[in-house]
Amino acid sequence: MNNLHVKKGDTVVVLSGKDKGKKGKVLEVSPKEQKVIVEGLNMVTKHVKPRRQGDAGGIVKAEGALYACKVMAVCPKCGKPTRLGRKIKEDGSKARVCKLCGAEY
Repeated sequence: MNNLHVKKGDTVVVLSGKDKGKKGKVLEVSPKEQKVIVEGLNMVTKHVKPRRQGDAGGIVKAEGALYACKVMAVCPKCGKPTRLGRKIKEDGSKARVCKLCGAEY
């Protein structure tokens, strides 16, 4: 199954690693690899070659991928890291709910 508990645009907190406890916004999700890229976290250095004449090469800082199991979603209403539940509305659509405060998002 290639479903992840976080989506692009979610705010997450890192549970383990060098950036433990830091918050950031999910920029990219890769369900096949079970990884996410979080804005400003897990920074890595890349050596970039100049592609065209006149372009500058050098060392660039970029966000690296994190395993999705190492991040937890932050509820936009209560602002706490929480597990996400699913709720089926009366019209048949699904919504994600905060397990702490019950807010839908």
